[in-house]
Amino acid sequence: MSEIPEKQIKRLRSLLSEAETNLSAAKELLISILGDGEAISAPRETVVSSPEGKIIEGIFDGQIMIGPDGKNYPVPANYASKSKLVEGDIMKLTITEDGKFLYKQIGPVERKTVIGTLIHHDDKYFVEVAGKEYQILYASVTYFHLRDGSQVSVVIPANNEDATWAAVEAAL
Repeated sequence: MSEIPEKQIKRLRSLLSEAETNLSAAKELLISILGDGEAISAPRETVVSSPEGKIIEGIFDGQIMIGPDGKNYPVPANYASKSKLVEGDIMKLTITEDGKFLYKQIGPVERKTVIGTLIHHDDKYFVEVAGKEYQILYASVTYFHLRDGSQVSVVIPANNEDATWAAVEAAL
């Protein structure tokens, strides 16, 4: 067998690591959609950037975390809903050596709570507040047993008038 240049080996390892990360992300997204709740793990052989694993910081957009490189990372809907994550929150994702995705909110944006009415169209759920619609996660709809017309208390970013997502605080 001829010698393979070290540069090619590094590139192959990088491609494998990226593929494994994408596979883990896809599995996590599937579980968040189906509500399976099982821990995600995938075999990984990756160089970690810390003792805990690979750490990525990003911004929550209401449904996913966007990394500094623009890459999307699926945040489990149940976690986002129960943690009342708000669009603009800064998050940390730790991808462990065994492929588990561990999210943590590290920089919450300033929030305000408002009351609105649940509406449903285009296969999505929204809370209408003073004529503006904020999309909410389906996990919140099921968790709070909401129906069209329900009065809902939601949390939105205090200083972002362009926000399109809200987190459900409570059903009223």
